[in-house]
Amino acid sequence: MALKIYLNGKIVDEHEAVVSVFDHGLLYGDGVFEGIRAYNGKVFKLDEHITRLFESAKTILLDITMTKEEMKEAVLRTIRANFLKDAYIRLVVTRGCGDLGLSPSKCKAPTIFIIADKIKLYPMEYYDKGLDIITVSTRRNAPESIDPRIKSLNYLNNIIAHIEAANAGCMEAIMLNTEGYITECTGDNIFMVKNGAVITPPTYLGILDGITRVTVLTLARELGYEASEAVFTRHDVYNADECFLTGTAAEIMPIIKVDGRVIGGGKPGEITKILMNEYHRLTRQSGERVYGEEEKESV
Repeated sequence: MALKIYLNGKIVDEHEAVVSVFDHGLLYGDGVFEGIRAYNGKVFKLDEHITRLFESAKTILLDITMTKEEMKEAVLRTIRANFLKDAYIRLVVTRGCGDLGLSPSKCKAPTIFIIADKIKLYPMEYYDKGLDIITVSTRRNAPESIDPRIKSLNYLNNIIAHIEAANAGCMEAIMLNTEGYITECTGDNIFMVKNGAVITPPTYLGILDGITRVTVLTLARELGYEASEAVFTRHDVYNADECFLTGTAAEIMPIIKVDGRVIGGGKPGEITKILMNEYHRLTRQSGERVYGEEEKESV
């Protein structure tokens, strides 16, 4: 069955969901997006994702032309149109159609589209046995150039790093900033555990302030662990007790080897496994309802 796509206020079949070749999102990566998850008919952290979308848009002076409540309803409407309970939602806002020039003043209205579909980022066995990753030479964008807290359509920095990882036979990779400090991975935030403390890099180093990242910090504190942001290097990760990645699509992924150095005895650590279980429980219990009770029974 063809997917139903939200496009500029309408639900259309996927083959009708087209944008102009003059759209600035296509020509220049001029736009913002969010990746969102729905679990068992509830959208997890929808308010937080919509808030971040609008903050990213404000920073690049992109007028979304919808309220936050209207955008939330558009997301729910797209999920309903596809009769999904568990879904990955890609919400995209581009500058809209202009001409071949750089000037955004030629773009009179944004293009807004939403896709709701299934996603499987990593094979399930890696959640049980953990992932091997490497550090790549491609450095993370400097905040002075384009702040990584803006979730923009221009992901070429991440893509080049991901290609490096793939060429080395890895599914993910650590990216350093220009000073050599660990920032994040190509599509996920990174955490390490040392002496029972859960640690992740601060946003000012040049990272996306991930929704899952913030959720995991909160969960760790609620469980009684010391959880903080701190600057660290590869040396610190190599000698960590545990390491894991977080992201909306990936959720929590254990890391067992970095640049050939075995982490935590080569298996997912106990704190990582506890956080995975708690995160899994939380995603299934909270969120914005997609369907009423009668609708839910028919999906």
